Amino acid sequence: MPRLAACLLLLAILPNGLAASIDVHVRDESGKPVAESAVYAMPGAGPVEARRGRTVVVEQRDREFVPYISVVQTGTSVTFPNLDPIMHHVYSFSATKPFEIKLYSGDPPTGILFDKPGVATLGCNIHDWMIGYILVVSTPYFAKTDAAGNARLRDLPAGAYEVRAWHPQQRAAAEAKSVSLEAGAATTVSFAIDTAPRKAKYKPPLDRLRY
Repeated sequence: MPRLAACLLLLAILPNGLAASIDVHVRDESGKPVAESAVYAMPGAGPVEARRGRTVVVEQRDREFVPYISVVQTGTSVTFPNLDPIMHHVYSFSATKPFEIKLYSGDPPTGILFDKPGVATLGCNIHDWMIGYILVVSTPYFAKTDAAGNARLRDLPAGAYEVRAWHPQQRAAAEAKSVSLEAGAATTVSFAIDTAPRKAKYKPPLDRLRY
């Protein structure tokens, strides 16, 4: 491949020519990893909304929301397909995005546009043990930690960022960390979050004759 073509390809793949990354480690106060923690980097230049047409799926499967935690960028539409052999009634009373999808099975009639940053708590009006969370952030740079409490934010242009972490069981908000990235740089940010254990709720055996 000619050198000029290779350089142009690199520029097309990597924002600002050479992307940076942030490795994020989230632990609890005893040093144990915190899985499924949302981490994201807010650009110093200000909020960034998603391009139109972006869609994320939150399934209802085995009478649970899957995934339990979703992270989406403001301007993203979320659909809630029901994969169970019974009906669900999905809702959120959260100020971030109040909505209701009444009793249905299969695909819902329409997606829900999440156009304001914040946390939306999901529930089912029929099965009160069902709970899920959608964190809406005004940045494309986000991820969730794995079982080891680690995540990587990729493809960041050079610049200043505020890195944040959030978990639905946190007792207090984690303090944001400020970083300044050079082109192609990699840095590490660590958080200690005081989280409460996730309490399992009783889920009765499936009864196909009822909702």
